[in-house]
Amino acid sequence: MTDSALLSGSVSSLRQQLRGRVVSSEEVTRACLERIEACNGALNAVITVCAEQAIDSARKADKAIAKGDAALLTGIPLLHKDIYCTSGVRTTCGSRMLQHFVPAYVATVVSKMQAEGAVMLGKCNMDEFAMGSSNETSYYGNVINPVGDQLVPGGSSGGSSSALAADLTPATIGTDTGGSIRQPASFTGTVGLKPTYGLCSRWGIVAFASSLDQAGPMTKTIKDCAIMLESMSGFD
Repeated sequence: MTDSALLSGSVSSLRQQLRGRVVSSEEVTRACLERIEACNGALNAVITVCAEQAIDSARKADKAIAKGDAALLTGIPLLHKDIYCTSGVRTTCGSRMLQHFVPAYVATVVSKMQAEGAVMLGKCNMDEFAMGSSNETSYYGNVINPVGDQLVPGGSSGGSSSALAADLTPATIGTDTGGSIRQPASFTGTVGLKPTYGLCSRWGIVAFASSLDQAGPMTKTIKDCAIMLESMSGFD
């Protein structure tokens, strides 16, 4: 299977291919990492790349699949908005203030996805502290929409929407307070969902407005959105 076919695939199709051992998680993960390296300079969608960690997780996922122990997202490589705390991996929230912050704990949503076998590729750019709707307020620079180099990708989850639309990842997660998943999804032709309040835990997410903030999936298809939401919430 060509890298382009791997990169353009949905979560649901990759799950079938991984479980059928048509491809390995390591192959898919390496293809995503190579795509990030090749395209991120033009898009500025990703702040932190976890290459070694991702390859190690992918190899463990391949072993689990070989044993028949595949969970909901086993072997699927994903990028996360840099608002989610990730143990051992810096969480900047798009701000200079947090450029060296490395949490000792992991956000509940990320933990649930890891328990379902997801492979973390890295962290996506975003409007600083989620305050923006065009991804032009990040300390790390504005994000470009792959639809057109003069277009913004929306915000504050603009790095996530740009990375998804450019096939840097088959799916990603963002946060939505007043449209920060739904608006960038509409700007990039992808699928974004703000779940019902309380369905997904907010623990480990850098807060903007706690009574409105919600974790949610950003995907290529509606079916993928359902798969991601199930893994994030822990409800089926």
